[in-house]
Amino acid sequence: MRVLILGMVFLAGRPVFAGVISDAPSFTLILVKILTFLLSTIGIIAILALVISGLMYITAAGDTTQITTAKKYTVMSVIGASIALAALIIVKQIASLL
Repeated sequence: MRVLILGMVFLAGRPVFAGVISDAPSFTLILVKILTFLLSTIGIIAILALVISGLMYITAAGDTTQITTAKKYTVMSVIGASIALAALIIVKQIASLL
């Protein structure tokens, strides 16, 4: 039950006050969290691509074109995961300096 009386909100019988503006997260913290989420998502996608390329290699059944394609996807997946991990480490290190 919420009742607004003179700028105060009561939740379960207790007054709830808004925090001061200094309690708000900084712009850099928000940016770091967004970048961390995006880079983590890219890393997960790269790992899924690695699994898919492994399945492609297993199901190639001796077809050299499929084997070659699966190997290319494997290399690209490893490179993508490495870049995402390196970028995540760089963002975390820069964030710790700020």
